[in-house]
Amino acid sequence: MARGQGPLAGVRIVEMEAIGPVPLAAMILADMGADVVRLVRPGIAMMGGSVLNRSRATVEADLKTDAGRSIALALIDKADALVEGYRPGVMERLGLAPETLHARNPRLAFGRMTGWGQTGPFAPMAGHDINYISLTGALHAIGRAGEPPVPPLNLVGDYGGGAMFLVSGLLAGIIRARGTGQGDVIDVAMTEGTINLLSMFHAFLAGGRWQDRPEANLLDGGAHFYRCYECADGRYVAVGCLEPQFYAACLQGLELDPADHPQYPPSRWPELAEGFAARFLQKSRDEWAQIFAGTDACVTPVLSFAEAPHHPHNMGRGSYVDAEGVKQAAPAPRFADARTGIRAPEMLTAEQAIARWA
Repeated sequence: MARGQGPLAGVRIVEMEAIGPVPLAAMILADMGADVVRLVRPGIAMMGGSVLNRSRATVEADLKTDAGRSIALALIDKADALVEGYRPGVMERLGLAPETLHARNPRLAFGRMTGWGQTGPFAPMAGHDINYISLTGALHAIGRAGEPPVPPLNLVGDYGGGAMFLVSGLLAGIIRARGTGQGDVIDVAMTEGTINLLSMFHAFLAGGRWQDRPEANLLDGGAHFYRCYECADGRYVAVGCLEPQFYAACLQGLELDPADHPQYPPSRWPELAEGFAARFLQKSRDEWAQIFAGTDACVTPVLSFAEAPHHPHNMGRGSYVDAEGVKQAAPAPRFADARTGIRAPEMLTAEQAIARWA
């Protein structure tokens, strides 16, 4: 996709050097056509490889120097938005506080993402995804009963509670500024994003439909019809037949008698899970995948990172692309008319970047 195309064409964003969720948010926005310029310290321009840096231009600028700050200010003056993931106070110490930038560019949507948020007792503390979600209840709920919680990679806090909320918050700020002429500061805390992701479970808990312990509920592996099972070859299938008609289709594929395998009550789930486990051990993962393919049983193979791009569904939709020799996600979401796509990361001099936005 050429620069200047996509549903966000014409939107200019300055991305301050960061790791993890900030680059992902910027990548998503850039894939949708936003013109994103990354500002990084000299010498680390391509850190993280081409995947997280794709679709964007990178400019080296030492923000601790007057020259580097001048580069940043020249770009920010012309930007619709800025995203940063520093600890609270860093932008202020660099002379790039929100009030300073809004005095120069009143329409700027200033996106700030941290684990703990800009305020609160933990705001100045270091942390990572596992720490952020540990304070929300999410980590407590993920894992097997009687065993330590299992980190869900860094998908829940960093990317679900962080990057996705930064994208939506930043776009809301840009839309507001276009209507009112007034920018804003968007304070994205990964803890609070994660808490929002857990809204349904808070409703379940308040309604007495959730036990506040792992592997005891409908969606945490407690139910025999919503969990993973080992197969004869040591690989796994995922079973998610929540609705009665889907559960019936699962039993049919497993050749199990519905009279002996009721979906409820929950008191029977542990016993029924043992029966499911024994049955799934009788065939390989791919044999089960073939049996359930094309059915509504909600049984699918658990694929590795390396296997996933080669699954027929992912191949059929083009969910992965090859760019610069690297297999990676195609842009998402998809638009019926507007065009999205990947652009190769590019290095620009400060003069080139400033001239492009002149």
